[in-house]
Amino acid sequence: MIQIYNNTAEINTTAADLFTAAAQKAIAEKGKFTAVLTGGSSPAGIYKLLASDDYKSKIDWSKVFIFWGDERWVPLSDDLSNAKMSYTTLLSHVPIPSENIFEMYKDDVTAEEFAYAYEQSIRKVLGDEGKFDLILLGMGDDGHTASLFPGQAVLEEQNKWVAAYYLEPQNMFRITLTAPLINKAEKIIVVAFGEKKAPALKEVTTGAYNPATYPMQLIKPVSGELLFLVDKSAAGEN
Repeated sequence: MIQIYNNTAEINTTAADLFTAAAQKAIAEKGKFTAVLTGGSSPAGIYKLLASDDYKSKIDWSKVFIFWGDERWVPLSDDLSNAKMSYTTLLSHVPIPSENIFEMYKDDVTAEEFAYAYEQSIRKVLGDEGKFDLILLGMGDDGHTASLFPGQAVLEEQNKWVAAYYLEPQNMFRITLTAPLINKAEKIIVVAFGEKKAPALKEVTTGAYNPATYPMQLIKPVSGELLFLVDKSAAGEN
């Protein structure tokens, strides 16, 4: 489903409301809420809202478990770190236990070794079903999501929940949740805004199925809900 908004402020409010409602529902039903955060600049406004006085008291953060959809293989102190951005905008401002936060990085191990360890952490919290309550995703101008980039072998992964690989165009390692794991989620929210996203969004949602070129097309929930929150520019209405 695609929902079109006038501006990013409306998108941020809707996303924050959906996050809050999903947290309240999961905690009421299961005693915990498992969420996956996305990186980049797109979700910063959402995270700041969730950390605001209007929102943070609506969630029992002691029962929230936070993971990430992907990460550049850089230390948590690096400005390129998705986790650093998430702490700056949200996690340092809400009362969530540190043991409930699972950053996608660790010193003194390889990215591949940590990908395996990260999958074990997910299994410990979610069990073998691997079903997150909510996953937030962005979409790049090229149609990638998480670190599922066009033309990469990780797009064909069927067994691993978490994968790490060297992304040649960026000259760096990336670690990412794989499409099979993402697709297990109860709710997947994709945030996209700006006219640069319009061509990819059109191909992803109405074009021929070509996930090697537009990896976002791999995101097809098994039984959950997929929701695109986009502005008019990304929707091609301007």
